[in-house]
Amino acid sequence: MARVEDLFRQADIAIYHAKESGRNSLRFFDPQMQEKIHHLASLKKDLRKALEQQQFQLYFQIQVDALQYPIGAEALIRWQHPEHGLVPPDQFIPLTEQTGLILPIGQWVLETACAQLKAREQDESTCNLTLSINVSAKQFRQTNFVTQEQNAVQRYGINPAKLKLELTESMLANNIEKIIITMSTLNAMGIRFSLDDFGTGYSSLQYLKRLPLYQLKIDQSFIRELAVDSNDPALVLTIIAMAENLGLEVMAEGVETQAQQALLLKKGCRHFQGYLFGKPVPIKLFEEALQQKYLFGVDANNNRPFR
Repeated sequence: MARVEDLFRQADIAIYHAKESGRNSLRFFDPQMQEKIHHLASLKKDLRKALEQQQFQLYFQIQVDALQYPIGAEALIRWQHPEHGLVPPDQFIPLTEQTGLILPIGQWVLETACAQLKAREQDESTCNLTLSINVSAKQFRQTNFVTQEQNAVQRYGINPAKLKLELTESMLANNIEKIIITMSTLNAMGIRFSLDDFGTGYSSLQYLKRLPLYQLKIDQSFIRELAVDSNDPALVLTIIAMAENLGLEVMAEGVETQAQQALLLKKGCRHFQGYLFGKPVPIKLFEEALQQKYLFGVDANNNRPFR
């Protein structure tokens, strides 16, 4: 027979999972719930060591134009755990938000990205590439966020136009006036902004017109069903037309097939990111792929050299 203490602990775990699932949810305890909580608790503890012990890495995913010529890359953080191996971002990024570690980790990403941009200035194959990094709401709302960005750009002596900060639509829900001021200050020094996962949030067209954006990234959920869902091509066309009217560049993310790219080209999209052109890879492999002038992520029978 279970002890009273065990029953209370199990009830607490079930309540935690019910809350995690949203309002009006019902959950019954099972042992896997406890294992999940123990695993998360262990990851939280390990996260605090990860930055200090340099367990994080940046992976680059290539971005290309209509001719599949490289125009840039998105820097994506990965955690190489000493025991669990490569921990998926969806498992540890939310934990960094909960613990506040997203702030020092975000600073590390910024510094590493700036260092990479500086290192590429003298290389003909990489000197014109942009580099995008993701910025969380917590980072963006820091009182010294602008200063952090300015200091990093100045410290590494990079061309700020090569650095692109990716924000999500959900970040625009509150304090829009302050957001506009922050973005405008950084934009004035040359840093560009991309609105990530566009189409999944609730952006006001009035605010979009006022924001100093450079690019909209069409969310991959629209791209995934592009060739089979009759509604998605219309939505994509609307986003592209709206971006053109606002003077913004459009990039489609999550492009995985040639059929998807062909449809996007037909709709007027000229910038792409996705597995069709390359998976996220460690920086060294990314550099090797550029130097060899071959797109990675393509099989040996279908190698396509960079033009």
